[in-house]
Amino acid sequence: MNVRLSPSTPHSRNAAVVAAASLALPRTAHASFLPPAMMDTAAWYLAWFIIVAVPIGGIVVFWLVHVLPEKIAHKRHHPQRDAIHTLCLLSLLFGGLLWPIAWLWAFTKPVAYRIAYGTERHDDYYHELGAKAKAGELLEHDLAHLRDELDRMAAKGTLTPELKLLRRDLVAAMPASATAAAAPIVVDSAAVPVAAPGSGAKGETD
Repeated sequence: MNVRLSPSTPHSRNAAVVAAASLALPRTAHASFLPPAMMDTAAWYLAWFIIVAVPIGGIVVFWLVHVLPEKIAHKRHHPQRDAIHTLCLLSLLFGGLLWPIAWLWAFTKPVAYRIAYGTERHDDYYHELGAKAKAGELLEHDLAHLRDELDRMAAKGTLTPELKLLRRDLVAAMPASATAAAAPIVVDSAAVPVAAPGSGAKGETD
């Protein structure tokens, strides 16, 4: 009896190659480049890091971002920075819903506050400039601007006792020449004009 063998097809050849490759591979395979014991230790430390460090880091980042409007208001000497600070604390209770309002408030120029109180700066701004003026570190035009702002606030009646004392010290520290220049000049209308030199002698000769 004769058996006729069919010629090998490309599909059968590919199957033979795959089978030979599977025999050449190792019988045990690892999903990680670490040994199993070290993999368990790494997984244990990673789990504790996620449980402990990530929440603490998230809370710290949330707090730093949340107090950012207060820091901006403090840097810009915003006159309503205490209210912005309170709004930031209230926003913590409401899950951050009030934070955008505090952010916009910190960057808003207080025009209405300036109209009502004569200034758009916090009192600490004037105390800092006053300390520089007493130390002689303030330029003349900055010192004049500081006096003008304090005078404007005094006209509005919004000077605190500390700022009143600062204004008094600045006026007392003004140079005598500047005080004389700032004083009004009074002219007597009844004053007799002085005759030119030589006119009296000419009259006597005549």
